Amino acid sequence: MHFGPHKAIAGRIVGSVRVRIGEDFLGTHTNYTLDLKVKADIGAASADVIRHALLGHAARQLNKLKLRHQQRMPVAAE
Repeated sequence: MHFGPHKAIAGRIVGSVRVRIGEDFLGTHTNYTLDLKVKADIGAASADVIRHALLGHAARQLNKLKLRHQQRMPVAAE
């Protein structure tokens, strides 16, 4: 994870969070990484508070990706 102030918007912190994902699909296990761009309008705060806010944004992004992935995979008719 790395982060810093936004160049144009005061009080906004932007950064990148790298997550590792493991997926089992049709008997094949795949590991891959994603670099998520994250942002938080937190102003001046400690590094721990900023890190917590950015990780929360990354978690929301991962949940959205997971939801979209699940909707694309139709369940087979029985």
